[in-house]
Amino acid sequence: MTHSLTKSDFGPGFHFGVSTAAYQIEGAHNLDGKGPSIWDEFVKDPRKIFQRQHANTACDFYHLYAPDTDLLNTLNIQNHRFSISWSRILPSGTGEVNTKGIDFYNRLINHSLEAGIEPWVTLYHWDLPQALQDRGGWTNRDVVQWFCYFVEQCVRHFGDRVKNWIVLNEPMVFTGAGYFLGVHAPGKKGLKNFLAAVHHAALSQAAGGRLIRQLAAGAHIGTTFSCSHIEPYRPVKKDQVAASKADLLLNRLFLEPLLGMGYPVNELKILRRIEHVMKPGDELLLAFDMDFIGIQNYTRELVRHSTFMPFIKAKIIKASQRKVETTQMDWEVYPASVYHLLKKFAAYPNVPPIIVTESGAAFADTVSDKQVDDPKRLAFLQAHMAEVLRAKKEGVDVRGYFVWTLLDNFEWAEGYYPKFGIVHVDHATQERIVKSSGKWYADFLK
Repeated sequence: MTHSLTKSDFGPGFHFGVSTAAYQIEGAHNLDGKGPSIWDEFVKDPRKIFQRQHANTACDFYHLYAPDTDLLNTLNIQNHRFSISWSRILPSGTGEVNTKGIDFYNRLINHSLEAGIEPWVTLYHWDLPQALQDRGGWTNRDVVQWFCYFVEQCVRHFGDRVKNWIVLNEPMVFTGAGYFLGVHAPGKKGLKNFLAAVHHAALSQAAGGRLIRQLAAGAHIGTTFSCSHIEPYRPVKKDQVAASKADLLLNRLFLEPLLGMGYPVNELKILRRIEHVMKPGDELLLAFDMDFIGIQNYTRELVRHSTFMPFIKAKIIKASQRKVETTQMDWEVYPASVYHLLKKFAAYPNVPPIIVTESGAAFADTVSDKQVDDPKRLAFLQAHMAEVLRAKKEGVDVRGYFVWTLLDNFEWAEGYYPKFGIVHVDHATQERIVKSSGKWYADFLK
């Protein structure tokens, strides 16, 4: 079934594209007035990142944006989701605007439009200015105002040409990994940090949307959620309860307040503590009618009851322990996951149209005779696109599919080890080689 997919199966107006993120590809970490971000700071700790790697140069997209954009054009990719580095625009997070940062994104946007590529701009893809982290970052309620100031600068400078705006990238990941587990920047831990960061990110999600709508007539506004299809490990009550708690945290925590339903505090008692950081009237400020929501799904998770896990008594069973096909991230290859999540999100009343804003897989690649053959990634993309089509045919209002990602990039704490790109990058020479998955995608999009 999968190999016979055609672009026309998805109907007219369906958006196919690729997604990237500023910190993961741009490099130029301290050039032309850019201030340090929390990731620039975080990578300095040798214990935090695979093989002490960093993204100071990464794919050098800052200098190579023009040939990389031309490559998108060659691959028939008409939609590029990229992010704007907050500290490149505002080196201290607020205050003075860095004109050289503005100039870079103007060049990128203009070159994209000249090449027939529609920009989809993510405003926050995890690179908070370090100057704002020094003042508490996402745990400080002032971050809502700081973020809105950044959004305003972006819309004022780019809104005449950028029509598609994405407010936040995966708030559950940057609050959970960055402020609860401490495995991502800024490396903070604990429930108190986490709940404050969650609430301020959720407020920013809606406030950012309202501000764009106010400033840019006709803007197409969304936000993105990381999500995993969750199933109980065993068909027993305890595991079912554990799975529903994991689902609440991983899939529902940011969506439901956005839809005006508030936080799901009644189903997870520990979440009640979020009320300590809430102010009267906040429930109303959490809601905003997005034009679309993005879902970013890579796998499913099997969850079992665990007495030892604090707060939720639930534990994810790693894919490597389950004898299933896995990616370099030790994520199970399970294409139906994206179908189940599309159905799940579409079942909410008043949910806007959905776009799959990231979908892809990391596999080890080998370069041979200037070629990279990656049959596993190719099969992954085909199978997942087929599941998106299945959901669409069953009535889910899904309007796009963006591959993660264009280039092999800096994959956060995992460094350069996981290869997600449909284009191979030699980070020593900055040579690009289109993989067989990229060639297939180009043919599919023709």
